[in-house]
Amino acid sequence: MLSFSRSPILSYLLWSLLLLTLASSNGVVATAKPKVGFGYKLVSLVQLPNGGGLVGCLQVKQPTSTYGPDIPRLRLFVKHERRERVRVQITDADKQRWEVPYNLLPREPAPPLTGGKVTGAPFTAAEYPSEELVFTYGRDPFWFAVHRRSTRQTLFNTSAGALVFKDQYLEVSTALPKDAALYGLGENTQPGGIRLRPNDPYTIYTTDISAINLNTDLYGSHPVYMDLRSIGGRGVAHAVLLLNSNGMDVFYRGTSLTYKVIGGLLDFYFFSGPTPLAIVDQYTSMIGRPVPMPYWAFGFHQCRWGYQNLSVVEGVVEGYRNAQIPLDVIWNDDDHMDAAKDFTLDPVNYPRPKLLAFLDKIHAQGMKYIVLIDPGIAVNNSYGVYQRGMARDIFIKLDGQPYLAQVWPGPVYFPDFLNPNGVSWWIDEVRRFHDLVPVDGLWIDMNEASNFCTGKCTIPKTHQCPIPDSKTPWVCCLDCKNITNTRWDEPPYKINASGQTARLGFNTIATSATHYNGILEYNAHSLYGFSQAIATHKALQGLQGKRPFILTRSTFVGSGAYAAHWTGDNKGTWENLRYSISTMLNFGIFGMPMVGADICGFYPAAGSLEELCNRWIELGAFYPFSRDHANFASPRQELYVWESVAKSARNALGMRYKLLPYLYTLNYQAHLTGAPVARPLFFSFPDFTPCYGVSTQFLLGSSVMVSPVLEEGATSVSAMFPPGTWYNLFDTTKVVVSKGGGGAPVRLDAPLNEINVHVYQNTVLPMQRGGVISKDARATPFTLVVAFPYGAMEADAEGAVYVDDDERPEMALAEGQATFVRFHASVRGGKAVTVRSEVMMGSFSMSKGLVIEKVSVLGLEGTGGKDLAIQVDGADAATAVATSSPYLAVGGDAKLQGEDGVDENSKRSVSVEVGGLALPLGKSFTMTWNMRIDA
Repeated sequence: MLSFSRSPILSYLLWSLLLLTLASSNGVVATAKPKVGFGYKLVSLVQLPNGGGLVGCLQVKQPTSTYGPDIPRLRLFVKHERRERVRVQITDADKQRWEVPYNLLPREPAPPLTGGKVTGAPFTAAEYPSEELVFTYGRDPFWFAVHRRSTRQTLFNTSAGALVFKDQYLEVSTALPKDAALYGLGENTQPGGIRLRPNDPYTIYTTDISAINLNTDLYGSHPVYMDLRSIGGRGVAHAVLLLNSNGMDVFYRGTSLTYKVIGGLLDFYFFSGPTPLAIVDQYTSMIGRPVPMPYWAFGFHQCRWGYQNLSVVEGVVEGYRNAQIPLDVIWNDDDHMDAAKDFTLDPVNYPRPKLLAFLDKIHAQGMKYIVLIDPGIAVNNSYGVYQRGMARDIFIKLDGQPYLAQVWPGPVYFPDFLNPNGVSWWIDEVRRFHDLVPVDGLWIDMNEASNFCTGKCTIPKTHQCPIPDSKTPWVCCLDCKNITNTRWDEPPYKINASGQTARLGFNTIATSATHYNGILEYNAHSLYGFSQAIATHKALQGLQGKRPFILTRSTFVGSGAYAAHWTGDNKGTWENLRYSISTMLNFGIFGMPMVGADICGFYPAAGSLEELCNRWIELGAFYPFSRDHANFASPRQELYVWESVAKSARNALGMRYKLLPYLYTLNYQAHLTGAPVARPLFFSFPDFTPCYGVSTQFLLGSSVMVSPVLEEGATSVSAMFPPGTWYNLFDTTKVVVSKGGGGAPVRLDAPLNEINVHVYQNTVLPMQRGGVISKDARATPFTLVVAFPYGAMEADAEGAVYVDDDERPEMALAEGQATFVRFHASVRGGKAVTVRSEVMMGSFSMSKGLVIEKVSVLGLEGTGGKDLAIQVDGADAATAVATSSPYLAVGGDAKLQGEDGVDENSKRSVSVEVGGLALPLGKSFTMTWNMRIDA
């Protein structure tokens, strides 16, 4: 075993000598790979007054030329911004470098650059602590680390590799324990599941490349990861964000992680956790809380690229109603447009008078209508949107002229959403369109930005573009040439763009193009969809004062504060069905909880879709964002096309619509704390290591678990159950009692039209009767499902529900506009049962006449109930509120499933129903009774 000096220079020289000697002994002349960098040394470090942090100066140890010259002096800035968050920023000490604009992502500013001259008290201590995290460092060579104050557990440590900082190449590495479970670093389709796999590629750069491409940089840029470790039997998590919008490769080797970034600066944020839920709370408190969604957004959505005329759309709505399948929102892709031009209507296929009449009809029923818009604005002198954009000079430029690209309408220019005039122009165009068509939301697509061409293009003189009646409108028809004479289009380090080291400008805006104030596309590329979402949110929020709904394809850190997301162009295959779960769960970690995949797949696939669509709607009914969408070339796949699929849809969507109050309450909690709607199992069970890699099941909130069938021909599913009692929501007499058992799966029946959805013990789950549209479903009476552990003797359960006027832009408790109710339940001695509520601001739910009609309690032991007593606001229910005839009934015995349970003969567990109620949701109540247990 060889052991070399800790000096990186001496180590490098000794390794080089050894390699040359070995090569010479074999008659080979070896050429050593050029050293990228030798690191920096810390030459000064001071502490700013009033908790302002540390500022240091770094000096390069030995310059190299690989990927360009090293920046000679760097500024180090360290600050504990909050007790659970520390920021470490490294940048050029003398020149301002590109960073994510503060007006896009508001955050605490770093100190201004002073050329390395900083006044303050010299800092000589070895550690710089906060209440939870500690920053440590070495001086020569410079390295830094972050660890927990309480346990000394290291979270990030760069001492194993040299810091490299050049104009277009930044590199830094951290060591990792081999048993750390990592999640995040996206967006990409991960065939191995949600847990990151060593040696898989993780390139972060927004790209229009279909989600069917595996391990490839896709539509979003989220350079953040969560690290979960089991320490002494406890799951402990932290997260690391590198806030940088430039393209990067991240190399995860199992025991190390290395960033290779092509610009900007190193701006790290470390979040201490220690639970996954605490991580997303801390993360979204910095990047922006998830935007609140309107209630109807949690209904079912139907779209298709290929609804050629309004009559087809009307027929789709009628098809859903005739089949009694829930439907809240009907969408148009670009079919409604005149020649694929934004903010227009096709006068033949979508004539405005007929469209307005259709919208009046569906709006009266409570349905909504959403259309797509792309960022590319058609170059057309007779097109008012284009004329107004040219007049205000709001397009991205190359060589002083608007950058020419091609998308669906043919030649286009791209609006610059970093330009204040571009934002105000966009807001005005959205207003004009809304005056034309009162849409209920907007779908912003192709905003990576997508371009069918590459390089510098001109409109051809020898042929038309777009080509009339082309069957392949995505093929470039402009005259284009690659741009190779700039360091922005041909940087010294090539990231693995598009999974094939493609040019940075491949099928997008040339990276030497410029935005407002000379900002390079090279730096701002991955911010395009983010900046468009912000502008679109401003536009919609200004219309009628309603809560906006925006669906965006391209995303960045903070996009969840403005928009929902779908996982892009998937395929109608069983593999894509499975992949959708991991991508959905990742976006919950990224702070975008409203997410889902195209149900049944966007692209057509060989073979029959019927069985796949059965299973996909069973899963997709429990995506936070639930939408069926297909390509124009796909066979029709609306859920009523096959009777078997319609049956699965009625079953699964029927349960979704019963769960709408729960989903909407999760929406409220997400807005308050960032908590994802759909979560990996480890969010609720971080101590249960067998669930760290589970990517075939997920939780809704903390307590509802979805276990879909993901294999063709399967009529059962092998599901993992963390320790505790789980009740099947479709049939609560079916119970799984898990002791953990090292993660041994339980085999559950899953016939074609059924999906397994379970609720966990210690939960009070609010449900309603459901319906075929959310407007009607949300007005129906409530049922509370109280889940105690199987055969509970001493147990507690809790839950909550939030209801409001969802047209308000804000989602906050306000008297007369929202109500929040906490539910508590307990059983003592196996006999005395109590269910009660605590109401905050009950007047809204009172004005809506919302009532609780039934309480269903699971897990009790006994043969009956007695001594039922109910009080409302401290008074006897008989005098406090008009009720029908309350009754208390005991259901049948629970049926244990799986082998990892308890002896069926050891306990007898039953359900108890208290029905015939009309308890106002807006008034606190207490309900008690005693179980009768026969000898």
